[in-house]
Amino acid sequence: MADTLSITDNRTGKTYELPIQDGTIRAMDLRTIKVADDEFGMMTYDPAFMNTASCRSAITFIDGDKGILEYRGYPIEQLAEGSDFIETAYLILFGELPTAAQLKEWSEAVTLHTMLHENIKKFLTGFRYDAHPMGMFLSAVGALSTFYPDAKDIFNVESRRLQTIRLIAKVPSIAAYAFRHTIGRPYVLPDNELSYSGNFLNMLFKMTEPRYKPHPVLERALDVLFILHADHEQNCSTSAMRNIGSSQVDPYSALAGASAALYGPLHGGANEAVLRMLSEIGSKDKIPEFIKKVKAGEGRLMGFGHRVYKSYDPRAKIIKRMADLVFEVTGKNPLLEMALELERIALEDDYFVSRKLYPNVDFYSGLIYQAMGFPTSMFPVLFAIPRTAGWIAQWEEMLTDPDQKIARPRQIYIGSATRDYVGRDKRK
Repeated sequence: MADTLSITDNRTGKTYELPIQDGTIRAMDLRTIKVADDEFGMMTYDPAFMNTASCRSAITFIDGDKGILEYRGYPIEQLAEGSDFIETAYLILFGELPTAAQLKEWSEAVTLHTMLHENIKKFLTGFRYDAHPMGMFLSAVGALSTFYPDAKDIFNVESRRLQTIRLIAKVPSIAAYAFRHTIGRPYVLPDNELSYSGNFLNMLFKMTEPRYKPHPVLERALDVLFILHADHEQNCSTSAMRNIGSSQVDPYSALAGASAALYGPLHGGANEAVLRMLSEIGSKDKIPEFIKKVKAGEGRLMGFGHRVYKSYDPRAKIIKRMADLVFEVTGKNPLLEMALELERIALEDDYFVSRKLYPNVDFYSGLIYQAMGFPTSMFPVLFAIPRTAGWIAQWEEMLTDPDQKIARPRQIYIGSATRDYVGRDKRK
């Protein structure tokens, strides 16, 4: 049987044969379906891109029904167990796990670019004391485009690699500076002797000690959280990165736009919403009452359900295990007991099970971040640091894909028909 789709247009009685590739048809093939030759042709209407593939990608694979997440074919569980973020970033960006020599070269290159230009420090100092760290972060990333004009040479392979190294290296420094600014502490310089995550903790929390030594459990927990957030297929911010990048702008500007998309409460701010929900519930004994309200449509169960996953988010399982290790060091987050009880009830209740509302990555990540000393305003910034690797990989894949052009969705016009202009003195 040929891989084609037969479509009969009942308006004309004409049948069209459209080729099927990878389980999809090309939307442009629908343009051949017309009533009259001078028509535009058939379009699809898909608000929020619920069932439209905008690209072909080799980076991340997700099977939401089975709870599978893979980077370049490697299961997320195996990467969280055996890899670290800097190695995972290499995998996402370049397609294969690095050899020992490649990893050493890559790690050293990133380490040597963690310093920020002094003017970026002045730029961040210009923000109000109570500025949101994410607003500072995306502004500073966008500002980097003015510091590195060579980044505009986007079709130069060597230039792209240099900008990639710069971005992976500098986003933790920007994030740490934003954090220190909001709490009124002096900026801390990078420590080249520490790991990627260890140095980030140093730039965040170092006080007067001669040298900051990150706690190994917290350092590893942060690294695992970075691995879990490094890429997630064509979500809102990644689509923004691709769409902005399709105009052939420099990667800093595109990444600032992706960060702005991540800023929203439905995306990077979702784990903050979980903590807010738990705080509003107040205590474990009030959970049944809260569940009853959710079922009545009077509230939302934050941190449960996902646009893609229709079973337990594989990242949530890993984070839940990591939470136990973190809380042994920091002491239990007082909201943890409520979170565990909420999860237990939701996983047993037919109302939530039938709707496939399982815990997602945001349900436990916020509890860990809070226990480690991060204010909720830092949560989307902590998301943006690792996601930078995925954004750049997706951007480069888009640039080198011959099928891609500048993004320009169609619309269905529902406004007024053509009409004549009426002078101001004659309008009613």
